[in-house]
Amino acid sequence: MGDKDSVEKYLENNPQFAKEYFDKKLRQEVIASAFTEKLEIKDPSSFKDISQIQEANLIFELLQELQTSALLEQAMHKVLQRICMLVNADRCSYYICRSRNGIPELATSLFDVTPTSKYDSNLVNPCSEIVFPTDLGIVGHTAHSKKPVNVPDVSKNSKFSDFVDKQTGYKTKNLMSFPILAEKECLGVMMVLNKIGAEEFSKNDEALFHKYANFAQVLALQHHTAYMFNVESRRSQVLLWSASKVFEELTDIERQFHKALYTVRIYLNCERYSVGLLDMTKEKEFYDEWPIKLGDVEPYKGPKTPDGREVIFYKIIDYLLEGPKEEIKVIPGPPADHWALVSGLPTYVSENGFICNMMNVAADDYFTFQKEPVDDTGFIIKNVLSLPIVNKKEEIVGIATFFNRKDGRPFDEHDEQITEALTQFLGWSVLVCDTHDKLNRMEWRKDIASEVLMCQVKCTPTELQSILNTKEKFDSEPEDCDQKEMYKLLRSTIPEAKDVDLLLFSFSDFPLSEHDLIKCGIRCFFELNVVEKFKVPAETLTRWMYTVRKGYRDITYHNWRHGFNVGQTMFCLLQTGRLRKYYSDLDAFAMVAAAFCHDIDHRGTNNLYQTKSGSPLARLHGSSIMERHHLDYSKNLMAEESLNIFCNLQKRQFETVQHLFDVCIIATDLALYFKKRTMFQNIVNATEPMPEEKQWIDHISNNPIRKEIIMAMMMTGCDLSAITKPWEVQSKVALMVAAEFWEQGDLERTVLDQQPIPMMDRNCAEQLPKMQCGFIDFVCSFVYKEFSRFHKEITPMFDGLNNNRKEWAALAEVYNAKMAKIEEEKKKLEDAANPKPAEEGGKSKTCTVC
Repeated sequence: MGDKDSVEKYLENNPQFAKEYFDKKLRQEVIASAFTEKLEIKDPSSFKDISQIQEANLIFELLQELQTSALLEQAMHKVLQRICMLVNADRCSYYICRSRNGIPELATSLFDVTPTSKYDSNLVNPCSEIVFPTDLGIVGHTAHSKKPVNVPDVSKNSKFSDFVDKQTGYKTKNLMSFPILAEKECLGVMMVLNKIGAEEFSKNDEALFHKYANFAQVLALQHHTAYMFNVESRRSQVLLWSASKVFEELTDIERQFHKALYTVRIYLNCERYSVGLLDMTKEKEFYDEWPIKLGDVEPYKGPKTPDGREVIFYKIIDYLLEGPKEEIKVIPGPPADHWALVSGLPTYVSENGFICNMMNVAADDYFTFQKEPVDDTGFIIKNVLSLPIVNKKEEIVGIATFFNRKDGRPFDEHDEQITEALTQFLGWSVLVCDTHDKLNRMEWRKDIASEVLMCQVKCTPTELQSILNTKEKFDSEPEDCDQKEMYKLLRSTIPEAKDVDLLLFSFSDFPLSEHDLIKCGIRCFFELNVVEKFKVPAETLTRWMYTVRKGYRDITYHNWRHGFNVGQTMFCLLQTGRLRKYYSDLDAFAMVAAAFCHDIDHRGTNNLYQTKSGSPLARLHGSSIMERHHLDYSKNLMAEESLNIFCNLQKRQFETVQHLFDVCIIATDLALYFKKRTMFQNIVNATEPMPEEKQWIDHISNNPIRKEIIMAMMMTGCDLSAITKPWEVQSKVALMVAAEFWEQGDLERTVLDQQPIPMMDRNCAEQLPKMQCGFIDFVCSFVYKEFSRFHKEITPMFDGLNNNRKEWAALAEVYNAKMAKIEEEKKKLEDAANPKPAEEGGKSKTCTVC
C-alpha cells in the first residue's frame, strides 16, 4: 500500500479517476461521519479548496445553530466566523439597526470577528457601542438602500466614511456589506473587511458571501419575530393591566397612577423607574402675588411647562426593582438633589414635552447625571428613557423616567412605544379622575344649593308656631311636647272638613287665604286617618305642609292654590268618590301627598317652552321635563329629616311611597294621558257588568298595574278639575290659565322670536270660549265621562263639566255671531268698492252672431 503522499499525488494527477472512484465506492457511513463529526479548521487558507462534503457539513452545522442558539449574537458570531473563512476576509462585523428618539441609527453588535476569535471578545458592550446615523458611510448606505455592496477600493468610493476607522485605528481597504431584512425593515448590516491574498473581493467571494448571509437573515428574522412577539405581548399586558387598575381608583390621581404603574412593572423591562407629578396650578392666589409685586420676593424665572405653569414636582414615586426585594418610595415635596431630578432631565422634558431616550448617560455633557452610585444600593444610571404624561387637554401632568434596561442595552423604539402607550393611557385616564371630580363638585354644589334653597323655603319656627302654637299652649318647643297633646292641639287649630266643603267636588279656594289652605291640607291627612297610624310627628306634618306651600312660586295659575286644589280633589275622589276601597291607607297617604306636590316650583311655562329655550331642566330631563322636576323637588323634601312625613315607615313601605310619587306626578304630563286612557277605559268596561262590589274590588286591588292605571287617571282628573267647578269659579280660573298661557306666548315672541300658537297668543283672546269648548271635547270629556261610569259618586264632576261646556258654547256663539257680522260688513264694503258692470239684455257674453 502506498503512503499518503503518493496517494494524494496520484489523485491530483488523475482527477477523472478520483471522481469515478468516489462516485462508486464512497460508503454511506463515510458520508454520515462527515455530517456528524464537528468541523475543525486548522488552516483557514485551505478553505478556498473545501470539498462539497465539508461545505455540506458546514451548512448542517449552521442549521443546527438555528435550532439551538437562544442568543442572536452568539448564532450570528458563528455565521460571521464561517463567512470570514469562506471569503478569506481579514475580519467581519455586524451592526444592528434601531431607532431612538424617532431617529434611526446603527450600532456595533459584533465587532472584529475572525475565524478564530472568541465570542466574548467580539461582543460589544452596550456602554462602548459605536453609534452613528444611517446616512453615514457605506454601512449606513446599505441599511438605507437595503441592497448589498462590494467596494474594491474604499478610497475611491464617495460614500465611505472613516468614522469607525478613527475610533479603532483600523485601516479599511476593501469591503462587502449585506443588509439583514425583515420584509422592508432593515434589522442590521453584515460587513466583511479586507480580502487576504488579493486586492479585492471577487465575484465568487461576493456570491459565496450572499449565499451564507442568508443563514444570518434567517437567524435575525427568527429572533426578530420572537422579540416582536415579546414586545406586543408586553404592550397588550401593560394596557390591559393599567386599564383595569385605572378604573379601580377614580378619586385620586396619585393612587390611580401608582396602582397602574406598580401592576405593570414586570412588563416595563427596566431596573427602576420614577414618576414625578407636576403642580397643576396655573395662577397664584392674589395674596401670594403681593410679595412679588412689592419687590420683596424675586419673580419666578425658572423653567415652565408649554402651557405656562411653573415646573414644580410636588411628589415623586420611586419604584426600585433591581434588588432582591422590590421597594417603593413616595417623596412629597422632593428636594432638588433627588437622584431622579438632579440631572435636570425630568425638568427638561416638562419644559419641552419631548421623549428623551439616552444611552451611556455618564458621558453626556448637557445633563448632570451622577457617575457614581445614586444611593446605598450601589445603583448606577446607564441608560434613561423619560416621557411626559399628557392629559386630554394637552397639559403635562407628570414625568415618567425609566432607568437601565434589564439586558444592559439602551432603550429602543419599541421600549419607547410601550412606555409611551402607558403614559398616554395614564394621561387620558386623568380625564376619568377629572370627570369624577367634576361630578363630585357638582354633587357638592347641588347639596349646597339644596341647603340654601331649603333654608329659604323651609318652614321657619315662627311660621310653624302660627299653626302649631305650642309656645302659647304649652310654653315649650314642639320637640319638647308630647305627640298626643300636639295631635289634639293641631286638630283644634285646623278647620273641620265640613266647614270648608273639603269633601265636595264643588270646593272653591277663593274664600280662603293661602295660610288657611295649609291648615286645610293638614285636615285632609287627619280625615284619611293616616297621621297617627303612620306615626307622623305633628311638627313634621305642619312643617312639610308649610314648606310645600312656600315651594310654589307666585305665578298666575300654577301656584299654591292650584297645588292645593289638586290635592283636595284627590282627597275627595278617595273619600267622596269612594275610590279608596281599592287602595291601602299607605297608598292614600302617598297619593294625596303627591297631589299636593305635583306642580311644586312650576315656572309658568310648559315642557315645550323648556325644550325650545334649551333650559337646564330640558337638558337634565329628556321627557316629562317639568313633571320630573316636581318629582325631584318632592323627593328632596323627603330627604330632609325635619320635613320627611314618611320618616317612621319601614324601608319597603318608604320605597312603595317613592314609587307612588313617581306614578302620580309623572302622570300629570298630558302627553302621557292619551297613552293611558284606553287602558283605563278597558278597566271600566271590565268592571261595569260585574254585579257585586266585591268583584270590582278584587279585580282592581289584586292587580297592582290596574291600581296604578286608575291612580294615574285620577291624577289627570285632579289636575283638570277646575274645568268641573261651578261656572262662577271655572270662569275665573279659565282666565287665570289663559293669562299664564299668554305670558308664555309673550316670551315665545320676544325671547324665542317665534309666533305663539293661538292658545298662547293674547291677540287671540276673544277665541277663548271656542278653545275651551275644544279642550273640553278633545281632552276633558273622556276623563269625567269614564269616571262617572266607573263610580256614580263622581258624576257631579261630569255634570259640572257639561254645564261649563254649555256656558262656553254660548259665549262661543256670541263670538261666532260677532265674527259673522264683521265678515258680512267687510263683504259689503268690498262689493261697494268693486261694483259689477251692467249686463246688456239678451246679449251673450261668450259668443256673437254676425
